Amino acid sequence: MNKYRTHNCYELNEKDTGKIVSLSGWLHRKRDHGNLLFIDLRDHFGLTQCVIENKNKFFPILEKLRSESVITVSGKVVKRGKGTENLDLGTGKIEIEIQSVKILSESKDLPMPVFGEQDYPEDIRLKYRFLDLRREAMHKNIILRSKVISFIREEMLKLGFLEYQTPILTSSSPEGARDFLVPSRLNPGKFYALPQAPQQFKQLIMVSGFDKYFQIAPCFRDEDARADRSPGEFYQLDIEMSFVEQDDVFKVIEALMVRLFKKFSSKKMLYEKFPRISYHESMLKYGTDKPDLRNPLIISDVTNIFNREDVKFEIFKKLVNSGAKVRCIVTKNTKDKPRSFFDNIDKWAKEQGASGLAYFTLEKDDKICGKGPVGKFFSEESLKEIMKISKAEVGDSLFFACGKQTEIEKILSISRDKIAKDLNLINNEQFAFCWIVDYPMYELDDQTKKIKFSHNPFSMPQGDIEKLDFKNPLSIKAQQYDIVCNGVELSSGAIRNYLPELMYKLFSVAGYGKKQVDEKFSGMINAFSYGAPPHGGIAPGIDRIVMLLADEKNIREVTLFPMNQNAQDLMMKAPSEVDEKQLKELGLKKNIKKN
Repeated sequence: MNKYRTHNCYELNEKDTGKIVSLSGWLHRKRDHGNLLFIDLRDHFGLTQCVIENKNKFFPILEKLRSESVITVSGKVVKRGKGTENLDLGTGKIEIEIQSVKILSESKDLPMPVFGEQDYPEDIRLKYRFLDLRREAMHKNIILRSKVISFIREEMLKLGFLEYQTPILTSSSPEGARDFLVPSRLNPGKFYALPQAPQQFKQLIMVSGFDKYFQIAPCFRDEDARADRSPGEFYQLDIEMSFVEQDDVFKVIEALMVRLFKKFSSKKMLYEKFPRISYHESMLKYGTDKPDLRNPLIISDVTNIFNREDVKFEIFKKLVNSGAKVRCIVTKNTKDKPRSFFDNIDKWAKEQGASGLAYFTLEKDDKICGKGPVGKFFSEESLKEIMKISKAEVGDSLFFACGKQTEIEKILSISRDKIAKDLNLINNEQFAFCWIVDYPMYELDDQTKKIKFSHNPFSMPQGDIEKLDFKNPLSIKAQQYDIVCNGVELSSGAIRNYLPELMYKLFSVAGYGKKQVDEKFSGMINAFSYGAPPHGGIAPGIDRIVMLLADEKNIREVTLFPMNQNAQDLMMKAPSEVDEKQLKELGLKKNIKKN
């Protein structure tokens, strides 16, 4: 018999009454009732209440013992008295009458309590992550993560995919985020890079004749932290398939996501056939390529209205004449909202760095008019035209932004979210998936004004490759797609370019010569020269999937040992100094300039 336990702390119930049992776990909480001491004992599985009388020789030991010490208790299972049951616990109808206790490990005074779900500063939580992970919500999130990954593996195998592992030490890539570099001892002066993603390797797997690949892949990027992105490392479900078109990839991912989200959440899926929205339409209607489709608010372009003579809003008219755009958001049936509601939205927009949001409400007495600070500048006919474009009705309100297209897309995107939350329009009991498709192959760099790849440089362009308009590269669209859920981008994917000559041509538009392409992507270019199948894939982020399923706002809440905002592991004290001997072996010297 196991010397530590006969049962775990979630197993026992009324059927076990009268049994002599042993349980081991952490001393979760104590309640001293004078003659009786109640103890909640916790292990990975759950809680069991134990009780000891003051005449028991172990009473003074337990009375002094600190929370989170690890103990073994032995005793009899008894029913709790009427009115003392805890129906929220699986073990809530019984307790253990303690006969003996063994202390396995004593805890020091805690820097943060495990009992309860109080919020604590990030630095404390991460420095003592092993304590943070003992807390119920965190513990459940990590168990959920494990179950999600196991379920994904099972489903991928059912769908005919096989799991392969790709290298962790590889070469640096010129595209994407910054690489983490690893110096080579055996090749002085040269460096490996940790993979930002297994992109080239998974394509090479297809070239090697394997048909369907997947991997729960670790990825490494030296980039800043965000709520939905960990600094340093993250995991993704990496997928690649041979002889496929975009629809084939979508079919696999939709089937997986529907099963996954139905399995691990009671929330309703708004669409089981995910809507497909072009990048252009998404930027116009939502101001972002990561739209939250639970939000009913839509953005409309009303720039042409400000060319009318019967519109006297001179500030906007002057900006439009110099090339600015005007777009608006309609809020339905907000005529009874107080002036403070609209002013607060305008004030908030200014706090975000915008010039504010002009607004008015549509009313009708003898004629349609705009009630609000700028409503007087619009004729009835111009208001009717705005209503036609934006599908606004009498009683609705409109918020306007004017400026450069990228600027108003940004402010109206976050304004759309802000207004929807203020009006309580978003149903938090739903998941709304969609595909964003038809991404431009290239974009203009705002700073350098040079053409660069807008997304994955290995994507296949759309249309007849013999008729691509390389004289107007910004018009070329890629077979590139993103999957989005509730405003969170889960992944980018693409049908890949597998033709070396086309790859040289596409990279040349972005300023890369043939020699550079051969140097940076020698393995892949060489492989494509020996017969490559058409192929494509995608890589949904595991961390973000679990974050959505756990209903958490920060990816840290579903990651075992995350770093802080400065990419530091406070618990293990990484990154850390290394001694001179290690540096010498690698042929490195420190050259840190002090401020």
